[in-house]
Amino acid sequence: MATLQIAANGNSLARPAAAAPVAPAVMSPLRMWTAVVGSTLGAFMAVLNIQIVNASLADIQGAIGAGTDDGGWISTSYLIAEIVVIPLSAWLARVFSLRNYLLTNAILFLIFSVACAFAANLQQMIILRAIQGFSGGVLIPMAFTIIITLLPKAKQPIGLALFALSATFAPAIGPTIGGYLTENWGWEYIFYVNLVPGALMVGMLWASLDRGPMNLKLLAKGDWPGIVTMAIGLAALQTVLEEGNKEDWFGSDFIVRLSVIAAVSLTLFLIIELKTANPLLNLRLLVRRNFGFGIVANFLLGIALYGSVFVLPIYLTRIQGYNSEQIGMVLAWTGIPQLLLIPLVPQLMKRFDVRLLIVVGFALFAASNFMNVHMTGDYATDQLFWPNIVRAIGQALVFTPLSAIATAGIEQENAGSASALFNMMRNLGGAVGIASLQTFLSKREQFHSNILTNSVSVFEEATRDRIAKLTGYFMSHGVSDQALASHKAVVAIALKIRKQANIMAFSDTFFLLGVALVVALLASLLLRKPGQLSGGGAH
Repeated sequence: MATLQIAANGNSLARPAAAAPVAPAVMSPLRMWTAVVGSTLGAFMAVLNIQIVNASLADIQGAIGAGTDDGGWISTSYLIAEIVVIPLSAWLARVFSLRNYLLTNAILFLIFSVACAFAANLQQMIILRAIQGFSGGVLIPMAFTIIITLLPKAKQPIGLALFALSATFAPAIGPTIGGYLTENWGWEYIFYVNLVPGALMVGMLWASLDRGPMNLKLLAKGDWPGIVTMAIGLAALQTVLEEGNKEDWFGSDFIVRLSVIAAVSLTLFLIIELKTANPLLNLRLLVRRNFGFGIVANFLLGIALYGSVFVLPIYLTRIQGYNSEQIGMVLAWTGIPQLLLIPLVPQLMKRFDVRLLIVVGFALFAASNFMNVHMTGDYATDQLFWPNIVRAIGQALVFTPLSAIATAGIEQENAGSASALFNMMRNLGGAVGIASLQTFLSKREQFHSNILTNSVSVFEEATRDRIAKLTGYFMSHGVSDQALASHKAVVAIALKIRKQANIMAFSDTFFLLGVALVVALLASLLLRKPGQLSGGGAH
């Protein structure tokens, strides 16, 4: 597999160690684990700040005078900045040294978290959230890179289990924390909550990472064509995915133009990365069997992970009328079990084939979605309890083994590229999933509404009888005009039809999520045991 690192012109694509802060042999176990825990705490906070804000978006919009449509940019600006910086982080860590780069961004993340609480209008909030996302996005791949370069191979499952808390537990628990803080303390506290764990993170990184020299000369030798095309392409694609449904997709000139820019820029990026001698990302890692199929499974995991966290709160708000704290309490049962199970996963990896754990995890995650395909108007907290428990078990079993088997055999010099691609594709999967589910949900609601409306005819005796009963009800409750009471009866029936159509659309959406996870399961069946890999060195 080593031949895959050689470009067509014969130049090696392997680069100096992407982000290894210090050779493992000269680092004490205490400092090594302090670095791992500190960096994974940062990754947890960065991911948490996506969902914790989404849970309180309505309150933030009202406080800063943002409209419902424009308020979405409070989340979009963070996501765009985050997904752009993730692939850049390995290279920038080499330029500024990992210690300087990670500590600077960790401190900036805390500063701009607090600044967001003082935003006076939408424009300020968008700018502050973008900077928060850009600095927070650094924390995600750097934590992953530290784990797969600093820890001995035998200890990496433990480190990856810690990282799984940021990848799967943080999105699940985010709405719970956000809902509680917003309802009881105010929306500003969803930003203040970063301060205490953030101070702990900075202290741990400060004490554990060795100082390293900056290499500013790399700025002149950087893959600038790749950087520019990637940044433009990913920013345009993320905007299309976030705004497409609201703007009627390709019915909007704005979305069409951005789609063209994204397609052209990302195509150029792929060409540049495959031809240049020193690419920003070593895309040839994707042809390695385990890493390639691992990326596919991880992308689909991102669709289901972020998609389910997106769909369930909408259902609970639209159908059950829950507030943000009540929604958080329901979603807590997708997070709390993971907190208990994820630490046990490394032990399971010693006892069982990691591929079996991945398959079982995806199967349980898929099953949790299929359990929601027969929803009714009474489907609420109690009915969602067991699907959420099953989902939590599935997510806990999937991520750590998938990360371990996908990165097995990745050399230190390619660790930065592997980390960037693995984390970027999961986030991109989440963006694709949310955008797709938004459109799918609205289309299926229209589909079911049309069918139900056609079956409710005034020529049907049952329909006329229902209108008459409702008319009588309204007249006995303060409506004196029979025509107005009859009109309210028709409106009530229409609302009932729309609610039922929405419920059926949510059932279809959960079925689609289950199908995506079945495809991820099939991709994971193509993974090989790490010991069966041909080529590629140990970490």
